Amino acid sequence: MFKTKSRQGAPAPGERTFSSADVSRLSGVSLRQLQWWDEQRVVSPRHEGHKRIYLTEEVVEVSVIAELRRKGFSLQKIRRVLRFLQREMGKRLSDILNAGSDLHLLTDGKSIYLEESQERIIDLLKAAKQPMFLVCVTDQVRRLTVTPRKPPKSETPAVARKSKAV
Repeated sequence: MFKTKSRQGAPAPGERTFSSADVSRLSGVSLRQLQWWDEQRVVSPRHEGHKRIYLTEEVVEVSVIAELRRKGFSLQKIRRVLRFLQREMGKRLSDILNAGSDLHLLTDGKSIYLEESQERIIDLLKAAKQPMFLVCVTDQVRRLTVTPRKPPKSETPAVARKSKAV
């Protein structure tokens, strides 16, 4: 999270944690990028020795940052989004994990909205004077609960097998 205070101590009992490798795999961000974001205090996980330990909220933040970076947002604009998420996510993350509602982040880089209502999202997109970017926060959270399986060798594409044989 955007670091405003130092976090000390171990995660609460039963709280799910993620290693840097897990976060990298889930968000599509390189390990070096995660290290740099920690150094720049964009997202600062707990440290156990040399290992970074991410909480669920931080993994969601990394995923949202990665989506916004892929859409061309500057780090300065992303920091603004993160401050907003930090205020709102603590209240809403447990709702997302426990309820069936979808939560969407909409931003144009200046205005930031966190919406559940599809009608409200459509109204915001219609009224926008410049392009709005949409990130489904719920999808980012769902990635944490679903572990992707590696396809068996029989499911690998024939083209890939053919090129290896050459």
